[in-house]
Amino acid sequence: MAAAAAAAAVGGPQPPQPELPAPGLAVDKAATAAHLKAALSRPDNRAGAEELQALLERVLSAERPLTAAADGEEAAAAGGGGGPGAAEEEALEWCKCLLAGGGGYDEFCAAVRAYDPAALCGLVWTANFVAYRCRTCGISPCMSLCAECFHQGDHTGHDFNMFRSQAGGACDCGDSNVMRESGFCKRHQIKSSSNIPCVPKDLLMMSEFVLPRFIFCLIQYLREGYNEPAADVPSEKDLNKVLQLLEPQISFLEDLTKMGGAMRSVLTQVLTNQQNYKDLTSGLGENACAKKSHEKYLIALKSSGLTYPEDKLVYGIQEPSAGTSTLAVQGFAGATGTLGQLDSSDEEDQDGSQGLGKRKRVKLSSSTKDQSIMDVLKHKSFLEELLFWTIKYEFPQKMVTFLLNMLPDQEYKVAFTKTFVQHYAFIMKTLKKSHESDTMSNRIVHISVQLFSNEELARQVTEECQLLDIMVTVLLYMMESCLIKSELQDEENSLHVVVNCGEALLKNNTYWPLVSDFINILSHQSVAKRFLEDHGLLVTWMNFVSFFQGMNLNKRELNEHVEFESQTYYAAFAAELEACAQPMWGLLSHCKVRETQEYTRNVVRYCLEALQDWFDAINFVDEPAPNQVTFHLPLHRYYAMFLSKAVKCQELDLDSVLPDQEMLMKLMIHPLQIQASLAEIHSNMWVRNGLQIKGQAMTYVQSHFCNSMIDPDIYLLQVCASRLDPDYFISSVFERFKVVDLLTMASQHQNTVLDAEHERSMLEGALTFLVILLSLRLHLGMSDDEILRAEMVAQLCMNDRTHSSLLDLIPENPNPKSGIIPGSYSFESVLSAVADFKAPVFEPGGSMQQGMYTPKAEVWDQEFDPVMVILRTVYRRDVQSAMDRYTAFLKQSGKFPGNPWPPYKKRTPLHPSYKGLMRLLHCKTLHIVLFTLLYKILMDHQNLSEHVLCMVLYLIELGLENSAEEESDEEASVCGPERCHDSWFPGSNLVSNMRHFINYVRVRVPETAPEVKRDSLASTSSDSLSSLQSSRRPKVLQRENSGTAQVFSLVAERRKKFQEIINRSSSEANQVVRPKTSSKWSAPGSAPQLTTAILEIKESILSLLIKLHHKLSGKQNSYYPPWLDDIEILIQPEIPKYNHGDGITAVERILLKAALQSRMNKRIIEEICRKVTPPVPPKKITAAEKKTLDKEERRQKARERQQKLLAEFASRQKSFMETAMDVDSPENDIPMEITTAEPQVSEAVYDCVICGQSGPSSEDRPTGLVVLLQASSVLGQCRDNIDPKKLPITEEEQIYPWDTCAAVHDVRLSLLQRYFKDSSCLLAVSIGWEGGVYVQTCGHTLHIDCHKSYMESLRNDQVLQGFSVDKGEFTCPLCRQFANSVLPCYPGSNVESNLWQRPSNKSIQDLIKEVEELQGRPGAFPSETNLSKEMESVMKDIKNTTQKKYRDYSKTPGSPDNDFLFMYSVARTNLELELIHRGGNLCSGGASTAGKRSCLNQLFHVLALHMRLYSIDSEYNPWRKLTQLVEEENSQQGNEEQQPEVPVLYHDVTSLLLIQILMMPQPLRKDHFTCIVKVLFTLLYTQALVALSVKCNEEDRSAWKHTGALKKNTSDAEKSYEVLLSFVISELSKGRLYHEEGTQECAMVSPVAWSPESMEKYLQDFCLPFLRITSLLQHHLFGEDLPSCQEEEEFSVLSSCLGLLPTFYQTEHPFISASCLDWPVPAFDIISQWCLEINSFTERHAEQGKALLIQESRWKLPHLLQLPENYNTIFQYYHRKTCSVCTKVPKDPAVCLVCGTFVCLKGLCCKQQSYCECVLHSQNCGAGTGIFLLINASVIIIIRGHRFCLWGSVYLDAHGEEDRDLRRGKPLYICKERYKVLEQQWISHTFDHINKRWGPHYNGL
Repeated sequence: MAAAAAAAAVGGPQPPQPELPAPGLAVDKAATAAHLKAALSRPDNRAGAEELQALLERVLSAERPLTAAADGEEAAAAGGGGGPGAAEEEALEWCKCLLAGGGGYDEFCAAVRAYDPAALCGLVWTANFVAYRCRTCGISPCMSLCAECFHQGDHTGHDFNMFRSQAGGACDCGDSNVMRESGFCKRHQIKSSSNIPCVPKDLLMMSEFVLPRFIFCLIQYLREGYNEPAADVPSEKDLNKVLQLLEPQISFLEDLTKMGGAMRSVLTQVLTNQQNYKDLTSGLGENACAKKSHEKYLIALKSSGLTYPEDKLVYGIQEPSAGTSTLAVQGFAGATGTLGQLDSSDEEDQDGSQGLGKRKRVKLSSSTKDQSIMDVLKHKSFLEELLFWTIKYEFPQKMVTFLLNMLPDQEYKVAFTKTFVQHYAFIMKTLKKSHESDTMSNRIVHISVQLFSNEELARQVTEECQLLDIMVTVLLYMMESCLIKSELQDEENSLHVVVNCGEALLKNNTYWPLVSDFINILSHQSVAKRFLEDHGLLVTWMNFVSFFQGMNLNKRELNEHVEFESQTYYAAFAAELEACAQPMWGLLSHCKVRETQEYTRNVVRYCLEALQDWFDAINFVDEPAPNQVTFHLPLHRYYAMFLSKAVKCQELDLDSVLPDQEMLMKLMIHPLQIQASLAEIHSNMWVRNGLQIKGQAMTYVQSHFCNSMIDPDIYLLQVCASRLDPDYFISSVFERFKVVDLLTMASQHQNTVLDAEHERSMLEGALTFLVILLSLRLHLGMSDDEILRAEMVAQLCMNDRTHSSLLDLIPENPNPKSGIIPGSYSFESVLSAVADFKAPVFEPGGSMQQGMYTPKAEVWDQEFDPVMVILRTVYRRDVQSAMDRYTAFLKQSGKFPGNPWPPYKKRTPLHPSYKGLMRLLHCKTLHIVLFTLLYKILMDHQNLSEHVLCMVLYLIELGLENSAEEESDEEASVCGPERCHDSWFPGSNLVSNMRHFINYVRVRVPETAPEVKRDSLASTSSDSLSSLQSSRRPKVLQRENSGTAQVFSLVAERRKKFQEIINRSSSEANQVVRPKTSSKWSAPGSAPQLTTAILEIKESILSLLIKLHHKLSGKQNSYYPPWLDDIEILIQPEIPKYNHGDGITAVERILLKAALQSRMNKRIIEEICRKVTPPVPPKKITAAEKKTLDKEERRQKARERQQKLLAEFASRQKSFMETAMDVDSPENDIPMEITTAEPQVSEAVYDCVICGQSGPSSEDRPTGLVVLLQASSVLGQCRDNIDPKKLPITEEEQIYPWDTCAAVHDVRLSLLQRYFKDSSCLLAVSIGWEGGVYVQTCGHTLHIDCHKSYMESLRNDQVLQGFSVDKGEFTCPLCRQFANSVLPCYPGSNVESNLWQRPSNKSIQDLIKEVEELQGRPGAFPSETNLSKEMESVMKDIKNTTQKKYRDYSKTPGSPDNDFLFMYSVARTNLELELIHRGGNLCSGGASTAGKRSCLNQLFHVLALHMRLYSIDSEYNPWRKLTQLVEEENSQQGNEEQQPEVPVLYHDVTSLLLIQILMMPQPLRKDHFTCIVKVLFTLLYTQALVALSVKCNEEDRSAWKHTGALKKNTSDAEKSYEVLLSFVISELSKGRLYHEEGTQECAMVSPVAWSPESMEKYLQDFCLPFLRITSLLQHHLFGEDLPSCQEEEEFSVLSSCLGLLPTFYQTEHPFISASCLDWPVPAFDIISQWCLEINSFTERHAEQGKALLIQESRWKLPHLLQLPENYNTIFQYYHRKTCSVCTKVPKDPAVCLVCGTFVCLKGLCCKQQSYCECVLHSQNCGAGTGIFLLINASVIIIIRGHRFCLWGSVYLDAHGEEDRDLRRGKPLYICKERYKVLEQQWISHTFDHINKRWGPHYNGL
């Protein structure tokens, strides 16, 4: 290639060419570049090449860079050579110019891009990037796509999810090795290479010359900047400094890679060309600086091999004496020839202090062909050295990205992968030393996952570069650095070494990048085959696995509690799972077919060898050391899993891969030890070891670990049990569980190894273990789908589960490539077969529920498997939970009423290879145990439980189900008792042994035992045959201190063949007949207090079962063989009635099965029943029995009574909760405070919930209501259009708040303040639309002094509360509702009594006068009583509830008008909010949401008391203007010097109402109230007419003016809207109000002609809001019920309720609103007076005058923003959106659901005066309440004042589940019900009550 030749010409140590003349540099760079390009394009380009070479020498001189950095940092800082000074900039500029060859660099980039055959996306991303993974399209499990490619591809219906990248990654779109082509996006589908033109030679010619120099320059920099770190000083600082300086250079390279394929191939050439590298690096010549950097490079290289002196300790052997080469080097380098068995046992440790054991038989891999793994690295190309420095500098992100960006180039990909493998050992060493191993791990995996996921590539590298050897060696080497001596078994002489889980390497998971690479390459069939065929590798790998065998040993603490609980077990479990189990699953996934048998044989063979080595190394003979356990036996588990695979998939003969009996006995010991330890841990025998031991027991069975830990262990034990002698196995089990001594017929015994309190649970543990062992079929013949189904049923039976937790709980194969992937087809189909989906429901309490799956009825009926549940429960309570649910199902379906026992479930058939397992059920030892336990249970011995009985019956039933061979000659077996009296039972078949009677048993008991007294009796029959039958009993089941040989303690005789141990020859048995043998088991050493007794038993298993039936049922003779009545039963045995039930049912089922299996049993059962039931009159019940029966009956009654009481209590509690707590489920309750008014005046009586006394509220001891005051802006969010605003999801959509209620009111007030007198303006409107104070109560009352002491006690309470007592917050002592103040109750009657309500016959004129007088009286503040003090303090609280900006609207700060305005606005806010809670109208009548908990009455008293302090000057009292005519001139004169008052028609009538009422002395009289309402209605009606007149156009106005004028003189002119309207128009026409209308106005007015109906409707709608508020007020003040009505008649109903309608009013003709008018003074006069004020104002400001008249009074209910259906639309828009303050993308973006503002959660950039943005926004937008959707988490967070809580999510996935933090990344959809609940809580202000988990946010959100 030309480039290579040119480079050769350039390089070499030739003398430099004559330089360009100095001015040459000053010449324009572009010109130079163009000149050079031309020179190089000539056929003979030597001269050009040399010229360019010289220029580059100068520009990219290695002299300058970083030399200063070496001398000292000051120089660098001063901008010497090292600073990122002008020189570097200049160099980069030159490079860009030269590459472009004289043209513009940008045009050059564009030109190169045009030649990009973009077949691959290859976009590289770093951690935290949001990417997608589609399992449907992926071939490799690591496949990932960038968002753009994903959205442009078609993945509908696929199994995909979104995820946040942990380590970084790259987009695989277009790479058919990793994903299916169907999933490619539109851009990468086209195989575009064909239509892309060939790259013109001259375009990239300059690049080929310039880039090698540039890269060499970069490498020089890197060499230069590296200093070997001193021993103690970590050098990250220096490294980072160098990297910062090189930032622009690396970025430049990165930009080049982005130019596309053409440029990448040039770069590949440059990076991999060995000649270039050689020339440039060797041609250093006499350049001193370059030499120096080369030396640094060589020093850095030195440490890159695996063997350099630093690591003295290789393989646990010190530096050997000079004569022997280091063992490891020899081995790894393959010096030992073929599989050299290097026996190092004779080599002494040079330095014993190390104390690291030696290994016998260390087998080392000899297949490593070359030294390269061990040796120092040699670099042959730029790429290799670049990677070397990348590693040395600990993988800087920029370098990683550059190297990865190149990967779409195929040639580069191969070269880079080989280079990566070559540096693998070096990577490991750097990683181990690194301080930032986490970051570094992520970066390593970021690279390796791109390389090793590709099978083709992995295969190539495995073949050419020995990838497998390198990986295994490197892993082995890595672990060797942290080995310690194993203390398992024989501490002194143990030669086994294990990893130390406390080391950082394991604790911080530093090994995971290497392990994950290994797992990744093993997932490729071709690579795994190489591994499984290579014996040397397998040996090395087993060696590696054995480092983990027996790690993290636990020793049981017997005396003190352990001081320090080590947490190393996390590391140990993670290490076993990741380093041993996952590679194992990877290998197993390739052993699926018959052709792969050879692999399994290899693995099993080396596994057994490693196990044998291990047993030898720890000196294991036959007894495990007591009180120690390790949960880590990876070698056992490898062996077990490969056996299982061999039988299940490869049709291997099991016996061909099993070792001898002795090995099997050893193999079973440790897994059995773990099972026994589990029982010990759950029996609290390990409590002194702390909580961590429980943690280990739980982790061992936990879903992610169980199929790599407990399942293989149980399977291995099953295999051992099926091949070993059953009596030996059973006895070993009871011995391990330490319950041998318990299994005696005697009622008392001594247990030498177990405390009495642990006996019961250990016995339960042993029996449960046997049941699991015998009934589990996971590896014994179940298909994958059956396993999945069983696992799923077990999990669902424990609890209803969400879809994701099920996926998590079903133990999947930890290796992703292994078949059943969660979410796969089989998972969903099995799920739908066994479970029903329960959609999420909402309780009014607001607790959110997820969509759950619950088992179908038939699953409970047929598939509930308690054994599987016990095996899979992490917490013991889950077993109970499953049983409770099962019980509930049976009760509900009517199958069984009582407390059922776990059902017996039929098992799938055993695989023939494991038939031997069932021999356990048919061995005498087990039968003796079962017989003994049944007897003990029947005799009520201590330490037995129902659980024990349940398990005993389960085992008997298992035996009957799996009886080996049918008894051939039942009769024959009865004769000839002589030949089988050596033991208890004649044969080993359970079916026949069940009927065998045992008469006498000889036992050893303590002398104190009750049995001793009967000794004499027993001895008489001791010679009889029957007693001799049992004379060997103690030998079988009794363990004494003397330790003589018995079946259960086989220690002494275990070395003899164990067949002999159990089946002695019959001759020996005959010698035992004489009792003299007793000497044998009362050996000299035995404890003296034991004595022998002979018990008379005379029972068989069958008879014990029948008696047990009687005992359980509490009746004599309760069992009656069912077949006597119904012979059919024996023919068709499957009877559903026996499927579910308790112990009685189980016994009946067993007896039936026994009868079925043999005629003999059937006969015996009948006999026993006849014997027990003699056909005589019923036996008299003895006194003792009667006593027990009575006791039972009494118990039963007591139980029932208790149940009844509990039920009653529960219902009481429920009803209390409903009254006290119901938060948004209003019932039609009687208001708590307001009892119905009785005729006589009663004083209200209040109960104090603290002291419990009740009484009236008085001046000196006032009572108060528990209230919560909160600022609210909900009212301000009302809008005037119906459809709610949508959350913006594109840049165009924005929300402007100008149409909200708050904004409109603000504008109105500021308009008024511009033109009118301030004090008057403040009476003309209400505030509180934003930041208004809302008062709510739970309805409970307390004495105010009690409350103070309650607060005091809260203050002293150190417990962390969810609220802040200093701010006055507390919870109601009775219902625990959140509150922060107490509202005093005004002494006096409950409801303003009837006295005040009697209608008086005074005329309206009189009433008006009275009202005026009453208002005129100054409200003297009542004397200083406790009550008045409280009233003041609560007023203060109310003021402090909201921020100052929401209270101060006056132009003169602190003016009393402000307070006045604020106070009546509080009343307004509360009334308006109540109206909203009722749905915006009063149609529903009395059913008030706040009815029973309203505190408006009390609130009014407090407000009125304070308002009366500010008397309005009678001049200004609007009451005068409403009820009297004022003389003209008076109103005119004030105009000149000051601003006028607000005209009456601009006043807000509702505000006037509140002012008038609060100015009256309380309690108010009803007729005064009605009078005020009537007067105000006249004003309101006039306002409506004015507004109407302004709304319509000129023609309409003149028409109306005309028609109305005609009727003016009729009798009821004052009550006709036409007349009044025409009068209003004529009056206002005098002013300029109508004149301003230009043409544009008419367009706005609706073109619809006004009909009388539409006008009437307009007037009614205008007046309705006032009527509603007034009716509510009347309801609260006078306790009158609100009538309910239809929507269209609301106006008439409310007006008659308020007394506006005359009582005689008839409703035949259509209702006319004007008929409610009752004018206090002649209508026309007062109207013209009001209009005059308007006219005088519109003289000057006609526009504003009109605007103020049209009031929008019809506000719609407030709503939160409408959210899109799919969460992805929100996420994609907002998670990349930049913050408006700092223009960065926020880490935690959030969006306000009330107004749509985008905020940064916790963002420091947007902090203002220590308030973060969310908190600040919650104050501005919601007066302290904020509702935010967290974009990256999909959850909603509520901020309320100084507290916040996570509310939950309103987006659920297809299975009705939340996905907090988007961890699962499945598509989410809006859940409308949840959103409604959220909105409801916002509107009703109940966040504080419903959400329980609040915490302080300290302004940091």
